[in-house]
Amino acid sequence: MIIPINSTQINELAVSIADRLFIQVGSWNLYLGDAGLAKDLAIECQANLEQGANIAARKALEAIHVKLGGGTTSLPLSKLIPSNQFFDLEEILEPYCG
Repeated sequence: MIIPINSTQINELAVSIADRLFIQVGSWNLYLGDAGLAKDLAIECQANLEQGANIAARKALEAIHVKLGGGTTSLPLSKLIPSNQFFDLEEILEPYCG
């Protein structure tokens, strides 16, 4: 059974994502909360929770496009985070899945 998510729960999910997941650029880690991407990722994840944490995480990371170079280029978030971050996102999403 899927646990419905309201705006408060989306905000809680965004907070969990904000300080745990990051974009890696060289040796720098830019956390998604600082990059302004945590809430967008939480909303995208929520849209696919009925399919399970794995699929919700994959789809959300592909759906969020990050603009680079003043918007001249964009890449899916999945290309900018370290691979182990995917598993962290799955772990964050598990309590919201049935």
